[in-house]
Amino acid sequence: MRTELPRRLRPNHENAPSSLVIHNVVVGRHRTSVRLEPVMWDALQDIAHQLRLTMHNLVTDIDRERTASSLTAAIRVYIVDFYRAAAFLVGEPRLARPIPIPVRNLDC
Repeated sequence: MRTELPRRLRPNHENAPSSLVIHNVVVGRHRTSVRLEPVMWDALQDIAHQLRLTMHNLVTDIDRERTASSLTAAIRVYIVDFYRAAAFLVGEPRLARPIPIPVRNLDC
């Protein structure tokens, strides 16, 4: 006789709080919603300010030049490329040290 193993419960992501923030942006002449982490929104706003563009114009430019499959992915790639280029302009090209992230003790 075959005994069935207990089923593993799947996490319910529908009601889980998201760390993503939704903003409406105008791309060209069309309004669309973009979901990004708060730090990405801050970075995008800083870049737009530094380039003396509105957020909408910057996102329109990113959309026009994108090769990524989604606008959100293209924005993230743009932000990383922007700051990588800035890091290389500061001085001799070298690997930046990542910010240490505290590791939780999982032996509880």
